[in-house]
Amino acid sequence: MVRGDTWKPSRGLDERLRAGIDMLDVGTGEGHAPLVLARAFPASRFHGLDQSETGIETARAQAARAGLDNLRYIQADSTQITGEYDFITALDVIHDLARPAETLAAIARALRAGGTFLMGDVAASSKLEENIAHPFAPALYGFSVFYCMTTSLSTGGVGLGTAWGQQTAVWMLKEAGFGNVDVEAVEGDPINVYYVATKN
Repeated sequence: MVRGDTWKPSRGLDERLRAGIDMLDVGTGEGHAPLVLARAFPASRFHGLDQSETGIETARAQAARAGLDNLRYIQADSTQITGEYDFITALDVIHDLARPAETLAAIARALRAGGTFLMGDVAASSKLEENIAHPFAPALYGFSVFYCMTTSLSTGGVGLGTAWGQQTAVWMLKEAGFGNVDVEAVEGDPINVYYVATKN
């Protein structure tokens, strides 16, 4: 997983990235994750996708300054993914989207056979009563009401919210076509869990 300016090896991906594969980061923002990986694995090809024109412009400028020729950024809606990829990430983004189910389905279609989808999202339960003792619950629900849920609802979206939770996330991944979904925590990251998914 990408944390700061480092990459935590996961499930043999290091070897594949060193050999050369195609990677896509969905909801890339200003493109930090693909930039870190493009520097670390020059044989692979990295892409970042986001609907924000400002974010993509910033990402492209940073890539140009870094002089990386294995990195591209695409301004597009996350439900309209083109191309095929061996490794796709979506880091703390799916719960913000207007159409998360359609995005997950688009990701599943774009993932090549044998590929991996890595989704990082908030560590919480989908059941409100199970989050009462969560140490970050007040902050998570505050973020949800004032940004995450309302951002989605304001564009006609479903409004999953910050604490959509593990049960809903796993169900939605399986509905999108991912037959195997593992949930992993990373030491030193108390906020997120990471879903490692492969297709049926």
